Amino acid sequence: MKNIILRTDKLSAYFGKEEVIKKVSVSFEKNKVTAIMGPSGCGKTTLIRTINRMHELTPGATISGKIYLNDEDISSMNPILVRRKIGMVFQRPNPFPTMSIFENVIAGYKLNSISLSRDERNTIVEDSLKKAALWDEVRDILHRKGTFLSGGQQQRLCIARALAMKPDLILLDEPTSALDPKATASIEELIISLKDTVTILIVTHNTAQAARVSNFTAFMYLGELIEFGTTTKMFTVPDNKKTEEYLTGKFG
Repeated sequence: MKNIILRTDKLSAYFGKEEVIKKVSVSFEKNKVTAIMGPSGCGKTTLIRTINRMHELTPGATISGKIYLNDEDISSMNPILVRRKIGMVFQRPNPFPTMSIFENVIAGYKLNSISLSRDERNTIVEDSLKKAALWDEVRDILHRKGTFLSGGQQQRLCIARALAMKPDLILLDEPTSALDPKATASIEELIISLKDTVTILIVTHNTAQAARVSNFTAFMYLGELIEFGTTTKMFTVPDNKKTEEYLTGKFG
């Protein structure tokens, strides 16, 4: 179990009485990319929102079962700490519109009232933007608004903002669905390079993308985890007929 960074045990999620995730037990390996796939409405986004305790922010939303980060039950941790350890990047790029590129990167420290020296701020910003493959493009315009950047650059800025908090894990929810093919390719390259420093879970409806970037794949259907395994095996010899039908485009 030493390489397992995150695991769920009989995890169910509810909106009111409706069970949208059904007793999911799964383990995620450290420094790997895991794709979470499945048709619309199957519970992919709800699953990752339970992992950083955002699901519970929705009125009437609850969970049962357990989620462990490095063997620690996240329900016993301060939710703010959970979200520092488990960063999240959303479907549409969302840099804070009133903030500069520089301020966006260190926004998490400000929001958490963590004071930094000027040198610390400069180091974190440069390091995070380099990790997000954005530094060379923005180093001379750090004090311009983040919204000035292109869509692909904005999404890399959001990834830099998540990386700045030095998380154990980053959750990416359809991070390229609002981007053009060129920007999508740069984000995919970035995901592959980042797994040396951080574990990544990516929700995607794009099977080709999952095949390109992930080491492992989870296939969900109607709130259930139907199949989980290495991406290579799942895309060549899936165990479940439903997985095979999804991957061959029979539904989606």
